[in-house]
This record gives sequence, structure tokens and C-alpha cells, in this order.
Amino acid sequence: MKQAAQAALGGSNPVLYHQSVPSFSMPEWAAAAGYDGVVLDLQHGELGLEAACGILRSIPRDNAYSYARVGSLDPAPILRLLDSGARGIVAPTVESRSQTEALVAAAKYPPVGNRSLGPSRPALYPGDSYTEAGNRAVSAIVQIETKAGVDRAEEIVSTPGLDSVYIGPADLAVTYGLPGRGDWEDGPVREAIAHLREVTTAHGVTLGIYSGRPDYAAGLFADGLVDYVGLGIDLVLLNRAFGDTIAGLDSARSTGNNS
Repeated sequence: MKQAAQAALGGSNPVLYHQSVPSFSMPEWAAAAGYDGVVLDLQHGELGLEAACGILRSIPRDNAYSYARVGSLDPAPILRLLDSGARGIVAPTVESRSQTEALVAAAKYPPVGNRSLGPSRPALYPGDSYTEAGNRAVSAIVQIETKAGVDRAEEIVSTPGLDSVYIGPADLAVTYGLPGRGDWEDGPVREAIAHLREVTTAHGVTLGIYSGRPDYAAGLFADGLVDYVGLGIDLVLLNRAFGDTIAGLDSARSTGNNS
């Protein structure tokens, strides 16, 4: 594995969740429940740059799984997220080597990339060389979620400085003309996962995927197809909890209305 990817995963199978609302307490509750980290989602939902930077500062500096998914490859917000403590930047819908190179340039210090040196949190990257430690600590992660991205996997994954690939299975399914769901056991999406596993393994790059189902994610781990998962989205998890909770009163409310 490449050094940053190896440092970020630590030989385990990390489980993260997607956060789309500006909550400081949600990462604490998730960590208490057993999650390893978070993907702060600036691409969808209500979470803006200011809130995301604040949340990152509230997470312990040594949490290797404090990731942020950006809406574009604009280096300015990426720089602020990294200076606030993001340990991984996820770039969505990557379909080319040039996009991957732009991500690496924004996420890595020279000589690997072009990230500006602006240490704004104390002891963020401990080590003899701050820039070398920072490059090891921060993962540049491309999200492959289209057929075009899968078809160009070799040129994407072989980009110097790339640490990881993150699969968006529902969007990927749509580009194959399938329903936008993520729990594919066979067909082109499953074949794409297996292909990306082969390519990432060949280039020492880790592979992750989003999943809404623990059993499906467990199967992917058991089959050795992925190294980590994003398991659930905050609003979806809350919606499920709301639904299950109120459903527990349905029969009593129905009985009460009929009496």
C-alpha cells in the first residue's frame, strides 16, 4: 500500500458514516456507537464550509477517518478543510487522470502536490518533517461512480499520489441503466467492484464503498472486495429511527381513535 493509505487504514476495516447536517454532536454519538469516523458531505445536504471546518476542529486531531467530500476540485475549500484537520478529501465523480491529478495537487504538499503550508492547528501532523507527515496523514480519495470512471480506472488509479478509491454504487448503477440502489450482488455494478478491487490492489491503493446495509457491507469485507465502508447517512438513519419509533405507537393510537 501507499504510505498515506496504509497509515489511514491501519490494517483494519474502518466504518464511517456520511454527515450532511451541521451538527457538532453527531460525530460524538457515532463514535460512541462504534463508528470509526465520518465523511462530512459538502456535496449534498446542508453542510457548508464554515460548519464543516468547525466540526473538523471538534474532532480529535489523531482521528485518521475525519474525511470531507467536496463538491468540486476547487483547491481553496480543500485547503481550508485540510488546515482544519480533514484527514481525507473525497472528490466525487472522478472520470479522468487529470481530475485525479488536480485532487492530489490540492491535497498534498510539495513535492507530491501544491498544497500551501499553513499550519492552523497545533501538532496536526507530528513528525520531524511537517510536510512529509502531512502527506502521510492525508488521503487523496477519488470517488468512482460512473461507467466512464470504471472504464478509465487504470489511468485514474495509477496517478502518483492517489491513496484511495471510493465507490458510489447507486450512481454507478444509474450509469449502467439500472435502478439507483447500492446493494448489488451480481451484474455490472458487482463486476465493477471486482474490477476496481483488482486495479487498486495492483497499484497499492485502498478501496472503499458506500452502503446502507450492514449485512451487505459485511459480505464485501468477507469477500475481500473493499477495505472500508461508508455505512449510512445521518438523515437516512434519523428517518429510520423516527419511523421505527412512531410505528411503535401505531396500534395504540389506532385503538384509541376507534374507542
